[in-house]
Formats: sequence, structure tokens, C-alpha cells
Amino acid sequence: MKLKDGFLTHDSNGETVVIDALSRFHGLARGNRTAGFILRCLEQETTETEIVDKMCAQYDAPRERIAADTAAILEQLRSIGAIDE
Repeated sequence: MKLKDGFLTHDSNGETVVIDALSRFHGLARGNRTAGFILRCLEQETTETEIVDKMCAQYDAPRERIAADTAAILEQLRSIGAIDE
């Protein structure tokens, strides 16, 4: 999976903003640093498991919690059509 072409991300003061430059999604999606980390992972082709692995290496949290948070953020991105699978 990968972030679709035309979706831009911007980090500012610990918040990540996702913007659809091609106007498929009308609105603005905001997320925390965890969402920003996931979006950076999605700049290249990756899998959910690979994202969880990278997050586990970066953050000191239980894998189950990281996996649940990752799944929730990916579902939000899917709901706005931001992921190519």
C-alpha cells in the first residue's frame, strides 16, 4: 500500500495535515505525530506489518497498542481514499 498520488502531507507543531491536491476528497485531515510517522512510511510501497515493525523500533509501547493505532489511522486514510492498495 502507498499514499495515493496527489495527497500531500505537511508537519507543523507536532501535527500532520493531509491535503488532497486533486480534489477527490473535499476537506482536510489532521493527525498527531503517530499519523505523521505512518504517512511518511506510506511515501513508499509498504505493508501494515512493516509500518508496525518500524513503529515498534521507534516507540516504546506494546506492539498490540501500536498495531491497533496503526490500523485505526490506516482505516481513516482509506475512508478518504488516500491509500493505493
